[in-house]
Amino acid sequence: MSHSSTARAGGRSRSLILTAMIFAVAMTFIDQTIVSIAAPTIQHALGLTSSGMQWAINAYLLALAALFAFGGRLADIAGHRRMVVLGVIIFAGASALCGLTPRGGAAEAWLVAFRVVQGAGGAIMFPAAIAIVVVTFDLRSRGRALALFFGIAGALTAIGPIAGGYLIQWTWRAIFWINIPVALIALALIAVSKPANECRPAPMDYRGLALIIGGVGLSVFGFQQSALWGWGNPAIWASIAVGVLLLIVFFSVERRTESPLINVRIFSNQAFLVENIILGVAMMAFIPVFFFAAIYGQIALAEKATTASLLILYFFLGFVVCAQIGGRMLDRIGAKRPVVLGSALAATGFALWASRATDLHVGGQVIYIVMAGAGMGLMLGQANTDAINRASRYSYGEATGITQTVRNYGASVGFAILGTLLITEFRSAITSSLTGRGLPGPAASAEAAKIAQLQGGNGSITAIPAFIRADFADAIRDVLYGMAIIMAVATVVALRGLRRGIQEDTPRTAEEFSSQLPDEAGEDPGADLDPPGAKPGRIR
Repeated sequence: MSHSSTARAGGRSRSLILTAMIFAVAMTFIDQTIVSIAAPTIQHALGLTSSGMQWAINAYLLALAALFAFGGRLADIAGHRRMVVLGVIIFAGASALCGLTPRGGAAEAWLVAFRVVQGAGGAIMFPAAIAIVVVTFDLRSRGRALALFFGIAGALTAIGPIAGGYLIQWTWRAIFWINIPVALIALALIAVSKPANECRPAPMDYRGLALIIGGVGLSVFGFQQSALWGWGNPAIWASIAVGVLLLIVFFSVERRTESPLINVRIFSNQAFLVENIILGVAMMAFIPVFFFAAIYGQIALAEKATTASLLILYFFLGFVVCAQIGGRMLDRIGAKRPVVLGSALAATGFALWASRATDLHVGGQVIYIVMAGAGMGLMLGQANTDAINRASRYSYGEATGITQTVRNYGASVGFAILGTLLITEFRSAITSSLTGRGLPGPAASAEAAKIAQLQGGNGSITAIPAFIRADFADAIRDVLYGMAIIMAVATVVALRGLRRGIQEDTPRTAEEFSSQLPDEAGEDPGADLDPPGAKPGRIR
């Protein structure tokens, strides 16, 4: 899309289109955290089992992860605007039905089923929304636009726990019903702004769809259940192994498919591959930090849920500000510097936060929490935007489906690793504390296992002894150090794998990737997206 055409956006306001897309995806971001805060209340009100409530949370995330690639491909085939509208309607309808969950024996199946439908709506909507933003803004202004998109939408993830804390004082059903007015605003803005409905009709690859749903679904399921079943359970390893095997088969099949669900040849572009590795690694810390910060505030700092969630707001204070700075850096000098600097800043912030976590005083931690958030804001959106920029305009939905699948996969792995670390270190610390107070070893271990259940929201946090709070802070300190290591790895990958410079918006850029699709070209694509004769590093 030329600069002049994107500036006009077909006579429509680019800022209005951006606002419409932010409202459209707002629901998916809020839902990632708001249900977790209300989980104990929902479980008590509906009489759900502990595993049933856990599935009400995980079902949404699992559906998102498994269906993002399908949503991205569907957006490119059927039209971006059409899929945003459809996704918003599905998501809002499922939210209304979640809020209408009946009491009794059908409650668990009802809630889990419509949480899956919510996830499906989000997977259809999100890639199409980002694709609309990308084709509306040219390369000169796309970084700032997507920085605003991810900054505001990401900040809504922090609002989730706070809003949930207040809404459940009225009724827990309101945490789902709040999505309905947001959806109506989004649909009204879409109707007024009329974003482009670009599409590229092609047959759907149902074989690839089945393989990626099975692969992502089984492996993410294994990671999610590891905290409940334990890593010693063979079902965990079997689920992950079969899931990974299906993903390998998927990759092999897609290379030979004429019209694939995902054109895996896009990974031959080094920048796209590296950016996705960075996104996967960074999300191992980014999504889990919300959960761990909230329970740290409640258990170690003895704060109520609404007050403890302020820790997340400190994080997003840095995130939102530096997301805008990073977007401008991306437009001016390219992705490498903000991604490298942001990853390094986040690693430093997490490490310094960890060093003060056992002080149990928020005042001394705030600057480091803000620093960690600032680093994530500086790099995360820019890595995402630079990856999406590698695809042609007709494949932006597909590219977004890939990046979002990678992001959710990374978050699931991060939860599994960091959650296991937290449980192990917490129980070990409690056991040592109880043993030091004269309790025999076996009895201390058994009591430690019971106390650890406080993480799930059971019991009264005001009755937690001071030594238990200190033990939990010790465990959280190790988790934060783990996040620092994760972001240090992202720094090294970005430093070694990315090249300096910005992408150029040439007339051929929009067609480079699409020209390599096997159903449109008779020859096998090359190893890079640069057209023949282009100067090396034109897309860096």
